[in-house]
Amino acid sequence: MDIVGFALAVLLIELTPGPNMAWLAGLAATEGRRAGFAAVAGVAIGLLANGVLAALGLAALLEARPGLLAGLRLAGAAMMVWLAVETWRGTGAAAAPRIAGRVERRAFVAGALINLLNPKAYLFFVVVAPQFLGGAALALSPALLLAGVSAAIATLIHSAIVAAGSRAQAWLADPARTRLVRRLFAVLILGIAVSFLLPLVD
Repeated sequence: MDIVGFALAVLLIELTPGPNMAWLAGLAATEGRRAGFAAVAGVAIGLLANGVLAALGLAALLEARPGLLAGLRLAGAAMMVWLAVETWRGTGAAAAPRIAGRVERRAFVAGALINLLNPKAYLFFVVVAPQFLGGAALALSPALLLAGVSAAIATLIHSAIVAAGSRAQAWLADPARTRLVRRLFAVLILGIAVSFLLPLVD
């Protein structure tokens, strides 16, 4: 098993802008560092679950059954639309007051679901992972190891993104700026939802 090669592949993929990167940066800027790191933990759990489910045959099933893959894409897009609506609703003057722990829990769950509902995360274990297994099948043990490597690298990069994004909170102390950034962030999340659906119209 080529762990080093796999780690480099994951690093390159994680450094490519995608749903996790855009969402985490905006979340940290608008909701704070605690919410951002809660989301990072959720993303890591989602990545680990992807490896387990792929080893159990879900990735191969999705590749063989286009209907299931389309359903997963629709669910992922629906999740992103929900996040966009929640973000936009937070821009109003009468936005609900922050409840201790609620934002963090929601960020954690959303981070996990974004990855669990992302078809590319599963197909990664079908297309990319086997190239580093020396011809061996994607059994549970190597899948867990590769998922652990992937989650560790992603967590480091995502933590850096959250730390950088949270620095914008001081600038966002002005309610008007916060409202503008939240609305732009909501539109960005909608764009991610559209990217989930694009393969369905090809």
